[in-house]
Amino acid sequence: MTQAGRQGSPRNGSGRNSAGHQSARTQGAGGAGRGQRDFPKGGGDRPFKRPKPREEAFVDPDLAPGGGAPQPDPRKGGKPAARKPGARKPGAGKVPGTPGAPKAKPRVGAGAAKAAGSRAFGSERFGQNLGPVRKPARKRGPRQDVPQSELHDADGVRLQKVMASAGVASRRVCEEMIAEGRVEVDGQVVTELGVRVDPKTAVIHVDGLRIQLDENMVYLVFNKPKGVVSTMEDPDGRPCISDFIRHQHGERLFHVGRLDVATEGLLLLTNDGELANRLTHPSYEVPKTYLVQVRGPFPQGVGAQLKAGIELEDGVAAVDSFRLVDSTPGHVLIEVVLHSGKNRIVRRLFDAVGFPVLRLVRVKVGPIGLGDQRQGSIRNLGKQEVGHLLASVGL
Repeated sequence: MTQAGRQGSPRNGSGRNSAGHQSARTQGAGGAGRGQRDFPKGGGDRPFKRPKPREEAFVDPDLAPGGGAPQPDPRKGGKPAARKPGARKPGAGKVPGTPGAPKAKPRVGAGAAKAAGSRAFGSERFGQNLGPVRKPARKRGPRQDVPQSELHDADGVRLQKVMASAGVASRRVCEEMIAEGRVEVDGQVVTELGVRVDPKTAVIHVDGLRIQLDENMVYLVFNKPKGVVSTMEDPDGRPCISDFIRHQHGERLFHVGRLDVATEGLLLLTNDGELANRLTHPSYEVPKTYLVQVRGPFPQGVGAQLKAGIELEDGVAAVDSFRLVDSTPGHVLIEVVLHSGKNRIVRRLFDAVGFPVLRLVRVKVGPIGLGDQRQGSIRNLGKQEVGHLLASVGL
């Protein structure tokens, strides 16, 4: 190729001033219309792409003040505006209380949090929170207010210190409980912080919950398996309660009530004789909850018959409540509650209506439940549970 040809080549930079190229550029600048292509300055046959128009600043309509003020573009190095929580949620900009506005979350006030934290034995790790205390409905005479000066024992210990030592709460919280009138000593409300009591003789309640000050008292829950005799010793050599509590070194315990050999479930053990007597006395009517398995189907009307009363050889007996828990082909699981302490009362009641018991488990006595306790195991009651148990029989 000649030098003139190389100079006129559209791919050669030296040919930019050629006449042919100047005419083409002039034609593109002055006569190009819609639908015509513009070619690059250096010539050639490749189409020229116009540069993109300059982009406007990024605007977030949800965050822009005044409905459209520009915000810094994060793609150009600007920091994006701080995003408000829930800005894109439906109804975020509406006034609370108007239709479509989001509902405000309930806030727990300081008073509610303080009351929950100042519950007696609120920081206890073991046991169960049984809620408000349920006392038995017993007729009592008119209450006589005793001056707090008569409750004061000059040789005793400050009331808040006794409560703190028993694990109720910290000493400062105990002082607040006393000032709020939540503490009773020997049946009388105490509101003075300077009262001293004798821990060996005083009976103290907090929110109706009895505080056990005697550290020698033992309260246990035993999940009795089938085949274990409800006695501490058995002359026939059968498994008994003492086989499961060998760790209680020489401590004499009472079993509250009995369960026959074939019955499983909750059995209370304690060395508190007064509590054991009241739990088994008919006048206190301590409820006991059982799960009963019988063969199905179970016809309607039998539950009402059990609640109305069944004539047995030692008198009329009835259940306090009856509830169908589960039903499978050939078997029915029923929950019954009754306060009678007669021997084999549940089995005899179901025998009387024509449904012999296949399996029987006691799951609750008074306020104390078995929960998920493993069969054959023994656990200590928590202080809160002990307080509920004592209060259920008026102690």
